[in-house]
Amino acid sequence: MRDAPVDLEILPYGTNVAVPAGPGPSPNPMRNVIKSGQFWLLATSFALCGLTTSGLFQTHLISHGIESGFSEMTMAFSLGLMGATDIIGTIASGWICDVFGKRGPLVIYYLIRGASLMVLPYIETVESLMVFSVVYGLNWLSTVPATSALAADLFGKENIGVVFGWIFFAHQVGAAIAAYGASFLYSWSSNYNVVFMLAGSFAMVGTGIVLCIKTVPLNSEYAN
Repeated sequence: MRDAPVDLEILPYGTNVAVPAGPGPSPNPMRNVIKSGQFWLLATSFALCGLTTSGLFQTHLISHGIESGFSEMTMAFSLGLMGATDIIGTIASGWICDVFGKRGPLVIYYLIRGASLMVLPYIETVESLMVFSVVYGLNWLSTVPATSALAADLFGKENIGVVFGWIFFAHQVGAAIAAYGASFLYSWSSNYNVVFMLAGSFAMVGTGIVLCIKTVPLNSEYAN
């Protein structure tokens, strides 16, 4: 791939002088990235994101709602409302991270998620369920722009594809654990109360993990 003007024998826009191409991406950045504690903190926090979102809600939310006395249509609408507000929350998260930084908003996202999950077992009316759906939906994928931007800052934009790919793998491992683990806990307790309280606690743990992540760029260590 030719990514620099000099590779195409043309000048960059706005200059009259040739600018030499910078170093290309490392063919194997993960060789050094996996030695960094910052990578494991970021990957672990994103694993908890998967555990408290897709693996949990897309598998168990409707069953929990029906068991709590809501109709199938109400729960389907709730999940759809989460998806609609998720679009707004994700776009807004990118702007928030540009203005206020990445780590601070990410901490707040996990705090809000943890609190909302702990409230869910006590929701008994359609109105409160819809309010929950909006709050949780705005928060659902808001962690993605912040996490990917943090990864780019720490390990270099030229390495973001492969680095965030492995961080997202951790997210899916967390989701898989939630999908199976919630079923196991439900079989043991006969309701989802323990599941959502435990998931909320894990989201709070994610808050603490994010606070330990540095914001100083480390990308120079991973250029080769």
